[in-house]
Amino acid sequence: MISFTDSLKELTDLLLTSMPIPPPFLTVGIVDVQMGPGVQWIAPCNLYGCSIGEDCFIGPFVEIQRGAVIGKRCRIQSHSFICEKVTILDDCFIGHGVMFTNDLFQAGGPSGNPANWKPTLVGNRVSIGSNSTLLPVTIADGTVIGAGSVVTKDITEPGFYAGNPARKLRSLG
Repeated sequence: MISFTDSLKELTDLLLTSMPIPPPFLTVGIVDVQMGPGVQWIAPCNLYGCSIGEDCFIGPFVEIQRGAVIGKRCRIQSHSFICEKVTILDDCFIGHGVMFTNDLFQAGGPSGNPANWKPTLVGNRVSIGSNSTLLPVTIADGTVIGAGSVVTKDITEPGFYAGNPARKLRSLG
């Protein structure tokens, strides 16, 4: 006769051997971040190995990766992604859902080798509209990039830029 304890053990063994092992649960958070005084951030956000200057605001659902640098008094709105090798100087506004890239897929797909990644430099007082995408580029001080733009080339003189690819619409002032 099989006891209840033996039956329970057999059932437990069967369940444990037939069920897939779930992947590890990863969490978002703030790890190894250099923050200046007065930085405000709203959870959840994923900030790791980056540097954020004083008096910045970081909205929810933002990811800022290792090695990225954010200057003083910047506002990074929700759902934006700032990858490795991105430097944003002082007094910048990054709209909702702005995506920075560092990989040009030169071999036809993503490169796992950071040596193949390219830097992005965003100058002082730059405003980038929501849902814009920036490839590895340099953006001149005082530039305004319209919402939904795709910046594929360096912007060397300030002005208003928009479109896919982003083009200069007019000068400032």
